[in-house]
Amino acid sequence: MKRFAFAIAATIALAACGGAGTTTASPTTAGTTAATTAPTAAPTAAPVTVFTFKADLKSNEENPPITGAEATCAGTGTLTLDTAAKSAKFDVSITGCPASAVINIGHIHKGAKGVNGGVVIDSTLKAGDLKLTAGAVTFSKTNPAADPAVVADVIANPASYYMNFHSAVNGGGVIRAQLVKG
Repeated sequence: MKRFAFAIAATIALAACGGAGTTTASPTTAGTTAATTAPTAAPTAAPVTVFTFKADLKSNEENPPITGAEATCAGTGTLTLDTAAKSAKFDVSITGCPASAVINIGHIHKGAKGVNGGVVIDSTLKAGDLKLTAGAVTFSKTNPAADPAVVADVIANPASYYMNFHSAVNGGGVIRAQLVKG
């Protein structure tokens, strides 16, 4: 008896759900279309606002090239320009200088290789900020107020600019290098 009741219940459930052998058409209204969803737009990439440049600083890149004890100075520099923050960050490592060398200032100049040009972005390094140990120093400086027009031109034409650091003995510059996109 239980099997019979179960079979009847299953048959009723199948019939109610449109089970085997039963097809039912849904009524439609003429002229209506099925609802569609709008395509999802692809996410847009955030604009690039940070640009990095490298400089292989050498004394023989100066104009004129450095002679004397400080001709042994060399270094590496990274310039990070942030267009959103309007800042210029200098990460610099100077090595090989005589123990008596004093690095006073540094900045970005506009000028081709071998051509001296004017300062366009200051590193904010001032005389007395650095103390070399065994002729070497590593430091970071940030200029929080870099001119946006200059920054845009450096980004577009890095080879037209050079990084330069000046010493007490070589006030016109002791190590220099053209910027290269990093």
